Amino acid sequence: MPFVPTTEPVVDGMLALAKVTKDDVVYDLGCGDGRIVVAAAKLGARGVGIDIDPARIAEANARAKSAGVTDKVKFILGDIFDTKHSIADATVVTLFLYPSVNERLKPRLLRELKPGTRVVSNSFAMGNDWPPEQTKQVTSFIIYLWTIPKR
Repeated sequence: MPFVPTTEPVVDGMLALAKVTKDDVVYDLGCGDGRIVVAAAKLGARGVGIDIDPARIAEANARAKSAGVTDKVKFILGDIFDTKHSIADATVVTLFLYPSVNERLKPRLLRELKPGTRVVSNSFAMGNDWPPEQTKQVTSFIIYLWTIPKR
């Protein structure tokens, strides 16, 4: 899957739609260069990014260092489907993945995330069986928001 960075206005829009605060733990699955996690850390949140590409993880760590937020973020080289990388402490999960990847990830999100956790996706939904609670257009992009339901 090619790396396509989320634009800065969309990063801000995603964090705003999820109402990210200093009390949040933001996970970006397929974090690329770390820009969403770093932006969340600048808002006071803690952040974790997971990406399979070592070059992207290196860029993410460099971005965090230059932003002065290395104490608030962690980047993990790994597969977003690998359950050895727990996502259970997330209060917000951000995604910019193909629709097929979102749908493949959906069972993991619903199983591992606590009820009330917000999930925000840039450009792509989660399939017809999980409609978004909210959508927002930012520039030419659509952002989707879901909340993990009570079990």
